[in-house]
Amino acid sequence: QVQLVESGGGLVQPGGSLRLSCVASPTSGYIYVMGWYRQAPGKQREFVATISRAGTTNYADSVKGRFTISRDNAKNTVTLQMNSLKPEDTAVYYCNIHPNTWGQGTQVTVSS
Repeated sequence: QVQLVESGGGLVQPGGSLRLSCVASPTSGYIYVMGWYRQAPGKQREFVATISRAGTTNYADSVKGRFTISRDNAKNTVTLQMNSLKPEDTAVYYCNIHPNTWGQGTQVTVSS
């Protein structure tokens, strides 16, 4: 059973940056699509970004131009660089291996 461990969440002021990382272990074979989702209080979990093994990326409209997803296939890691953070980005962020493998989540709070 693959486990995902996230790190890098925290408290940041509006306009600031955070970098989330996620490592998958143990693994056998290829991991095709990895991604990040988030869930704000009182809301459903929503898509943030995904990246294929070949490096094809997709982003939610709300984060385009501010967030960048990347991965290291050799290390089975996926990273989310978040810039120009807004209060509405506050949520628990979850790492995902498509379709249904999830990390435990890491809290991101954007507040002054």
